[in-house]
Amino acid sequence: MAKTKTLEAAAAHSFQTINPATGKHGRAYQGHTVDQAMSIAAEVHRAQFDWRRAAIGVRSEAMKRAAQVIRRNRERYARMMTDEMGKTVTDGLAELEKCALCCEFFAEHAEEFLRPIPQDMSANHTGPKPPPRAFVTFNPLGVILAVMPWNFPFWQVIRFAAPHLMAGNAGVLKHASNVPGCALALEEIFREAGFPSNIFRTVLLSSKDLKPLIEDPHIAAVTLTGSVAAGKSVAAAAGAVMKKGVFELGGSDGYIVLEDADPVAAAKICARGRMVNSGQSCIAAKRFVVVERIREAFERAFVEEMRSYVMGDPNDPKTKLGPMESVRSRDQIASQVSQSVKHGAKILLGGEVPKQPGAWYPATVLSNVRPGQPAHDEEVFGPVAAVISAKDEADAINMVNDSRFGLGSAVITGDTGRGERIAAEELDAGAAFVNDNVRSDPRLAFGGVKNSGYGRELSAFGIREFCNIKTVLVESL
Repeated sequence: MAKTKTLEAAAAHSFQTINPATGKHGRAYQGHTVDQAMSIAAEVHRAQFDWRRAAIGVRSEAMKRAAQVIRRNRERYARMMTDEMGKTVTDGLAELEKCALCCEFFAEHAEEFLRPIPQDMSANHTGPKPPPRAFVTFNPLGVILAVMPWNFPFWQVIRFAAPHLMAGNAGVLKHASNVPGCALALEEIFREAGFPSNIFRTVLLSSKDLKPLIEDPHIAAVTLTGSVAAGKSVAAAAGAVMKKGVFELGGSDGYIVLEDADPVAAAKICARGRMVNSGQSCIAAKRFVVVERIREAFERAFVEEMRSYVMGDPNDPKTKLGPMESVRSRDQIASQVSQSVKHGAKILLGGEVPKQPGAWYPATVLSNVRPGQPAHDEEVFGPVAAVISAKDEADAINMVNDSRFGLGSAVITGDTGRGERIAAEELDAGAAFVNDNVRSDPRLAFGGVKNSGYGRELSAFGIREFCNIKTVLVESL
């Protein structure tokens, strides 16, 4: 038995890439064993011991160089994303520029975000001595394990790594199995930027082998972006060993279109929000709750906007809609659409799997979407928009909030004051935008509620998530 266990521990998974546009196999990568992954975690732990003591200026200069490395290699990295998960090269280049800007943002602002915060101890103070001096300081936790998805292979990782390396933490990346080249390129970025050796490492590890790494004492905390099921599994494993986690999970973002909105302007915002990353985004708009008075006008304009997203070669800079990440994912989307139609939804655009190799699915608009249909109840992770009719504002708010998800939301209205009130006070989501599509931004806190996860990324709130928020009190003798 002992010999069998040893052989199992020594086995490593091979990661085969498949081009979603063609279905053809690309490069295969040899993965790490669990023992190798744990050895890497130990090396990163040792490196973090010195990194946490590095001056903030030293970290800042390294992070600025990381931005330079990203821009220098952007063409190669963009093509890598296209080959491994089907992202259009235009979207890939935009993603990489966003990564570079994120590195620069935290290089410039981390010192401000991590500055100790004085605490006023004068209230209710008595006695001859002056009140004690007190402040809150932010110390790094250690090595953070990042479990990341395929849909934004570089951005998802950089939005974790840029703030938390600046905070003095170190990182171990376990990326999605279909983007191993991107995973190794991310390690390359920090190495070429001159970060200390082993401060950020990638492990090519199967998800079934993740639990021992979570439990490894060299790992201080865990962050995951992915499905609800994956989040629950990783959160349970981390919680069992009392390790903090930040989880950004699924989303079925609802956009409210009120009766005072311009239908054409609303359609442009909604189509842009739905077709982010060919519809494969947690914060892509998915449900469009439209007050009945303008629903037909909105649907006409919306179909025309969605029609402009024509499937094409993801390597062509003009292409707006590439393939889905895999045939399996495409088939799941097609099943959700067909089941929704079976239960009463109407197809206004698209809805048919094209007869060609690869993981293709067209821009699709469904109307008459109601509870009990997958397009209403589930997250459809592709270019499918669900239009839902509401009687009025209150009905629309109830419909948007009637979801197990709570990542993003939006209100489209001709009255910005009305929209601001609804966004700030009524919508159960981590983000609520008015007259714009939801997106992440290094300057803004990002995360969800309900089954969309907990904790925040980005901004001052995000950089402090993996810090020991420590109270220090100094009393004179």
